[in-house]
Amino acid sequence: MSFKIIVLAKQVPDTRNVGKDAMKADGTVNRAALPAIYNPEDLNALEFALRVKDQIKDAEVVVLTMGPFRAAEIIRESVYRGADKGYLITDRKFAGSDTLATSYAISLAVKKLAPFHLVVAGRQAIDGDTAQVGPQTAEKLGIPQVTYAEELVAVNNDSITIKRRLDRGVETVRAPFPLAVTVHGSAPACRPRKAKSLMKFKHAKTLTELQNETKDYTHLHSERPYLNIEEWTVEDIHADVEALGLSGSPTKVKTIENVVFQSKDSKVLGTSNEEMNELMKELLDSHIIG
Repeated sequence: MSFKIIVLAKQVPDTRNVGKDAMKADGTVNRAALPAIYNPEDLNALEFALRVKDQIKDAEVVVLTMGPFRAAEIIRESVYRGADKGYLITDRKFAGSDTLATSYAISLAVKKLAPFHLVVAGRQAIDGDTAQVGPQTAEKLGIPQVTYAEELVAVNNDSITIKRRLDRGVETVRAPFPLAVTVHGSAPACRPRKAKSLMKFKHAKTLTELQNETKDYTHLHSERPYLNIEEWTVEDIHADVEALGLSGSPTKVKTIENVVFQSKDSKVLGTSNEEMNELMKELLDSHIIG
């Protein structure tokens, strides 16, 4: 059995420039209002997986992402950096999934890719900051997990040694396979794209993307099977529809309040305690702090 590493990666909205239209009325993220990027800590996870591949002969790195068809860009970006291939889980029935429903779908997809040795994910995604999907997926797969991984210390075909980043120091642990690992943002940054890989895989597309293309690249995909990015729907991973989307998500957003900072707003303060107290009250009332 070849050594298979599955990287869980996510395309997320760029939360560095959040405006008043960032959330929908139902409490879900308005992804159309924000540019999409590779989740930063998932890039750390990809680098972790590639470092394992560097040390294990015949190891394979497979990227798994869940989202709309445009999320195939995550797979292309991963392959440019050294991954071998990827799969896109996409279906309208996944829309609105919280961490419980997402980890359920991902765990089914990982099982479809079995046998595997290692499942690697970023610690958390910047659009939710829950750090739950990786551990929940491990639980549903029934495999051990190492969280907050910061450094790959050693690895062989039987076990892996990892340094973890904790609140008050570090911890070094060794674990056997199969194993799930979530990678901390303090781990090494991902290596850059390879020019040869970029030229080789720049036309890699899913079937949906090919159907929406203005140019016909179908002949390339027939001649070069490695350009085909496979799409999996709810039926492909044999998921229960009731456990997906909003119906399978117990997490509900009750209210949303937008706080938009205006650079032009300014206030001139004196040195009196009364003015300072008034400023603190104003900041608290407007939820800028507290």
